[in-house]
Amino acid sequence: MSQSTIIDKDRLWEQVLVEIELSASKANFNTWFADTAILRIEDDTVFIGVPNEFVRTWLIEKYDKKIKGLLREFSDIKRVEYEVGTPKPVNKESEGGVKRISRDTKDTLPLADSVNKDNNLNPRYSFASFVIGSFNELAHAASQAVIKEPGSAYNPLFIYGKTGFGKTHLIQAIGNHFSENTGKKAFYLTSEKFAVDYVNSVKNNRVNEFKETYRQYDLLIMDDVQFLSKKEKTQEELFHLFNTLYDNDKQIIFSSDMHPNYLKNMEDRLKSRFNAGMIVDISPPEHESRIAILEKKAGERGLSLSEEILEYIAKSIKRNIRELEGALNAIAIQSEVSGGQIELEDVKNLIKNNVNSQDTVNIDDVVQTVSNFYNIEEEKVYSKTRKRKIVKPRQVTMYILREDYSFAYPAIGEKIGGRDHTTVIHSYKKIKEELTTDSELVQEIHQIRALL
Repeated sequence: MSQSTIIDKDRLWEQVLVEIELSASKANFNTWFADTAILRIEDDTVFIGVPNEFVRTWLIEKYDKKIKGLLREFSDIKRVEYEVGTPKPVNKESEGGVKRISRDTKDTLPLADSVNKDNNLNPRYSFASFVIGSFNELAHAASQAVIKEPGSAYNPLFIYGKTGFGKTHLIQAIGNHFSENTGKKAFYLTSEKFAVDYVNSVKNNRVNEFKETYRQYDLLIMDDVQFLSKKEKTQEELFHLFNTLYDNDKQIIFSSDMHPNYLKNMEDRLKSRFNAGMIVDISPPEHESRIAILEKKAGERGLSLSEEILEYIAKSIKRNIRELEGALNAIAIQSEVSGGQIELEDVKNLIKNNVNSQDTVNIDDVVQTVSNFYNIEEEKVYSKTRKRKIVKPRQVTMYILREDYSFAYPAIGEKIGGRDHTTVIHSYKKIKEELTTDSELVQEIHQIRALL
């Protein structure tokens, strides 16, 4: 990264915004880009500050490719990260109804709740703002045990669950509480960041410095450990780091999108370390928890929503807390535009336009996911073979289609090899019965649901 690029980060972002404004409508530009800024540039990565999770998700899904392309056109940036915060409105002027970032805003857009540079933790993630329900109460209880006896109770703590269930919030809340109440060193990072640091240390002949950096922490929190898949050297380094921290009674916390036993291309000895402590999952929030989350988050945003609206959102968005927050952010924007008046019909339109349907799935999607999970060819599921290796995935497929998506028995049978509906009923009942006694099957079904 050239020195000029580092110094002129605000001018760089202004160049990007100018190009984006040419192709975006005024409303879109004002909504998604007016309160954004480049926070910092580290090596070849630019960190862009955004006002909330909804904007972050929208930029990643709709504009990430364009943003990266423009940044690479104007600089030697290779990677882009988006950080949630609340940019302070400084030196903005209105022109034609569109808020523009002034040329005089260099280094004047700090985030009010930006990441702590010493421990990489975001202070907005706290236990006070964490909503507890039956879907996450075990994970929360384990977290409380860890902060009471770090390094001895549940070490390591391994929390897994689908994206958007609140894993990052919970593990960072542990880190923030630890930092505020012990005076000891905590550090949060993603597994990808750990891998990049390790590769750079090898490249620059600074491996010993790398080792010492990570061994100094009293609490190490690693998010999304599944991304270390196939990174053999990095896994080996993590194994040795784990041993050093563990032997010195330092607390270690991991998160993943799946149970450690099902992490593919992960060393067995590392999996055994993950299994040495406490493993807890965060499952999809049930209806009552979704209502509680919506009420708390709406209160934080100063939104007053009717019970009817809360019920509608909770029924429409069933499996992802992040999308619940995204819906509230969209409602907050609409409320500001309309002067605070929000009706149920407005909410229905916002959810329809801004939130992906979670129940849109076809039988082929489920067959593909189950086949990949059990490492068999998709066509085998449709075939007439009675081999146990194939029968089990086929029955699991039928069970999920019926249990989770309410497909009719005849429709499932017709699609899965032209089978009679009685065969589907038998498969459904068999899996349902086995789930009461087979803990391994319970974990397998949980992982498949997460992948779906």
